[in-house]
Amino acid sequence: MRPDIVPGAIFPDYELSDHTAKRRKLSELQGPHPMVLVLSRGGYCPKDRRQAELLVQLHRELEVAYCRLVTVSTDNITETNEYRSGVGAHWTFLSDAGRMVQKDLDIAEYTAPEHNPMIPHVIVLEPGLVVYKVYNGYWFFGRPTMEDLRQDLRAVLKKMPPGLGHHNTRTQSSVAARARGTLLPVRKNVRANPRRAGLGAQAELGLPLASAERPLRQLLKHPHYTHPRS
Repeated sequence: MRPDIVPGAIFPDYELSDHTAKRRKLSELQGPHPMVLVLSRGGYCPKDRRQAELLVQLHRELEVAYCRLVTVSTDNITETNEYRSGVGAHWTFLSDAGRMVQKDLDIAEYTAPEHNPMIPHVIVLEPGLVVYKVYNGYWFFGRPTMEDLRQDLRAVLKKMPPGLGHHNTRTQSSVAARARGTLLPVRKNVRANPRRAGLGAQAELGLPLASAERPLRQLLKHPHYTHPRS
């Protein structure tokens, strides 16, 4: 691994094709959240497949904890999809068939020349692609356990000030919706007459226009909505 990839450094914002062949940047996939980045040998490796199977369970926790998970391997797009589907993963897999990441980070694995993979690593990233911790997974037990990752992400989340990441998810979506012009104007009489206000109530609650298709009874159950009779 390059000597400058250490805690506190900014990890390179690589752009690669994902399992759907769409070009994605790491910063785009991370957003304002902590992220676990897995650099993998590929689907041919039984150690990497076992690690991915364990991550399938952890990923369900990451989704509700506002954290991200991304796997990068030297597999081509077809192999990447087989790898992802074979372990039952639902997060983004990126294909580095051109070995850009492998070469840039100086992590080529010379013990398997027939596959020319990269040495496996797991990198825990703070928001902004800031490196928090690097694990070398050449040996299987050099890789973090799921509990190691939970503890790392807990520490990263504690460092994040209020107003970042999961603290302002609703605010960020509302601001983005306003910028796109997809929020309806606020109706001043929404609380006085909620049934006549209709879609204006959703604008007051900061919901995007797509949410207007929800039944009104669901809107009235919204945790931020106060019924005028209550």
